[in-house]
Amino acid sequence: MTHSENAVYHVHRDDVGAKMGMWLFLFTEVLLFGGMFLIYAVYRYQFPDQFRVAAMELNTGIGTLNTVILLTSSLTVALSIAAMQKKNKFLSILLLSITILFALMFMVNKYFEWSAKFSHGIYPGSEELLNRPDGQILFYGLYYVMTGLHGLHVIIGVIILIFMLVFIIRNKITFNNYVKLENSGLYWHLVDLIWIFLFPLFYLIQ
Repeated sequence: MTHSENAVYHVHRDDVGAKMGMWLFLFTEVLLFGGMFLIYAVYRYQFPDQFRVAAMELNTGIGTLNTVILLTSSLTVALSIAAMQKKNKFLSILLLSITILFALMFMVNKYFEWSAKFSHGIYPGSEELLNRPDGQILFYGLYYVMTGLHGLHVIIGVIILIFMLVFIIRNKITFNNYVKLENSGLYWHLVDLIWIFLFPLFYLIQ
């Protein structure tokens, strides 16, 4: 084996290792949210009517809009990776920038949604919520914890994608060295997938 062949071999091993590491990390994230979904299922089984009543106060329109935004962002990040593979740096930068813009739009919508709930006194520990039946208290407790944790993942995802954007601009990510961008895309797909489960559980059960 020549020196150049050996170098290529090691790069390939590093890429495979990076992908394996990302898949393992994503698996731990699935376990985390899977546990929360299980807790949700148990309490929803115990308080089905109260969960439905509480869900009626959520803004289904904003939830639907955010679902469309995240699904579209999942497409744009995938297209950004494909563009990089085809050596189209400009298109990759453009599509990744659009993905980041969609992510920020999601967080802005979530901010307005949470602000509306807080203005109506519906937040953990509030007098308004504590005077409600146990099922509704549990519903909103899970709502804030699960959507809040998801929102944190969106913020982390935005930071990661911004770094990827800078790396592409500085040619640290290229058509033959794009594993970082690919792993970032996998993380973003997970963020989208989690929301696809959260949306019907909280917004559509009424």
